[in-house]
Amino acid sequence: MKNSQGIGMTSMRTRQRLVERLVRQGVVNSEVLNLIRNTPRHLFIEEALSHRAYEDKSLPIGQGQTISQPYIVAKMTELLLGNGKLNKVLEVGTGSGYQTAILSALYNHVYTTERIAALLRKAKSIHKDLCMENIYYQVVDGGMGLEAYAPFDGIISTCAPSVIPEALLSQLSPNGGRLVIPVGTSEQVLTVVDRNGDDYKYQEIEPVIFVPLISGVKDQINLSNTG
Repeated sequence: MKNSQGIGMTSMRTRQRLVERLVRQGVVNSEVLNLIRNTPRHLFIEEALSHRAYEDKSLPIGQGQTISQPYIVAKMTELLLGNGKLNKVLEVGTGSGYQTAILSALYNHVYTTERIAALLRKAKSIHKDLCMENIYYQVVDGGMGLEAYAPFDGIISTCAPSVIPEALLSQLSPNGGRLVIPVGTSEQVLTVVDRNGDDYKYQEIEPVIFVPLISGVKDQINLSNTG
C-alpha cells in the first residue's frame, strides 16, 4: 500500500522512538511492541495529522470519535493476550480501525462492531488495502455484542459503558474467555474480566479516558469479510 512505510515523522525511526517510550511505560510483550512498530498508524488518521501519528496521544478521527493513544492500544492488547493465544475475538467500537488491525495480526478471526457506518466503511477500506482478510464487520449497538457469533475467546471494547453490559459478559467463552474494557462515566477504570463457567473474576488495572459507549446505530451495513 502506498505510503505504508512512512517517511519523516511517520518513518520507522519515529516509530521506534514510540516503542521505546511504551517500554518505559511498562509494556513488555515483544509481539505487541513489534506490531505497534510496524502497523502504519498514520494511515488511520487524517493526512493533516499524520505528522503526529506516532506521538503517544489520542487524536480526532471525526464523528466526535478518537483514535486511542498507542500506549492504551498496546496495554489493552497485552492484557487480552495475557490469557493466552485466542482464536476468535470481538472488538466493540471499530473507530479508526487501528486497534482492529493490531488484533488482525494476532488472532484467526476478528469481529468488529461500530455504531457509525461512515467510520466502519473507512476502516474497512484501509484494512482491505493492507490485505487484512480475517476481519468481519457490522454496524450494531456495541453493547449488544454479536450473539450470533458468540462465544468469543476475547472481547475488547474501545468505548466505555457506565457498567459492563450483560450481553458482553454472557458472550464470553465459559472456558477462560477474557474481556478488556474501560468502565465508568466521569471516572473510568480499565477493567479485565475473566470467565470460567459461571464464575467471573474482575480486576481493575488503571484509570483511563475513553469516549462513552452509546446505544443505537447511525446506519446499517451487512456483516462481511474484507474480501
